[in-house]
Amino acid sequence: MATPAHLTAHLTVAVLGTGIMGSGMARNLVRAGHTVRVWNRTPGKALLLEADGATAAADPAEAVAGADVIVTMLSDGDAVHAAITAAAPALRAGQAWAQMSTVGTTALDRLADLADTHHLLFADAPVQGTRQPAEAGTLVVLASGPEPARTDPRLAAVFDAVGSDTVWVGTTGAATRLKLATVGFAVTLTSVLAESLALAAGLGIDLSLFARAVSGGPMDSPYVQAKMGAILGGDYAPSFSVRNAEKDTRLIAEAAAEAGVPVDLATAAGDRFRRAAAQGHADDDMAATYFAGLPAVEPSQH
Repeated sequence: MATPAHLTAHLTVAVLGTGIMGSGMARNLVRAGHTVRVWNRTPGKALLLEADGATAAADPAEAVAGADVIVTMLSDGDAVHAAITAAAPALRAGQAWAQMSTVGTTALDRLADLADTHHLLFADAPVQGTRQPAEAGTLVVLASGPEPARTDPRLAAVFDAVGSDTVWVGTTGAATRLKLATVGFAVTLTSVLAESLALAAGLGIDLSLFARAVSGGPMDSPYVQAKMGAILGGDYAPSFSVRNAEKDTRLIAEAAAEAGVPVDLATAAGDRFRRAAAQGHADDDMAATYFAGLPAVEPSQH
C-alpha cells in the first residue's frame, strides 16, 4: 500500500551504489530532509557520505532494513541483482524500489521478476544526466512502471529530490528503452566530436581553430562546448566514464538487435570506447574517446 502523502516529508531511503551518480543523488536526498543509508561495493565511497549526513551500511541488508524506498544506482544489471539478492533477508513487502541504473532491457526483466518475488513496488527509473546534474539535483528521471508506482508519493518525493523533472513514459521497461535511445545520442555525439577533433589534430590544425569554426553556429550546443572544452583543456575528470559509455553501447546494440534496428554509429562508438579503454582511459570521461583516434597525440600539444 502506498504511503499517504502527508507521511512523505521524511522518508528513510537506502541508496545502493555511491559512485559518480549515486553519491550526488544521496547528498540531495539528505538535503531534502530524508534519512539516507548508503552502501557501496567499495566501502570507502559510502563512508565519504557520512560527512554529508548519510549513514554508511556494512551490507545491502543493513541499508534496506526499514527503508521506505530503495534506490539502486550500480554499474550493470548483474550488480543490481546481486545487491538486492544480498538485501533479501531485510526486505519487506510494500517497500518501493526505484531502479535508477542503466541496465538494458534483458537485465530489467530479471530485476522486475526479483521485485515481484519480494513483493516490492518496482519503478524502472533510469536518469538522464551525468555528474553535474546529479550533484545539483537536476537530473531528468525517466520513469515507468505499474499504476501504483506512478501515484506513489514515496517515489515522487525521491524523484523530486534528485531531479528537476520526472517523465513517466509507460509500463515497466518503457523508461529503460527511452534511456537507451537518449544515451545513444550522447555517446555517439561525443564520439563524432572526438573523432573530428582527432582528425583536425592529425591534419595539423590547431584545435582552437576547430572550436572557433563551430562555436555559435548551427552545429554548436552546450553539450558540444562541454565535451570540446574537456578535450581542448585535457580535463578528463569523469562525468560519465569511458567504461560506462562502452557498457551502454553494448546494451544499445542488444536492444536494437531485438528490435531489428541497425545502430551503426553506436556500434562504431563502442569500438572507439574499447580502444580508449585499452589505452588506459577506462575511468576517464568518455570525451577521452579522442585518444582512440589519435593515440600518440595529447590535446595539450595543439
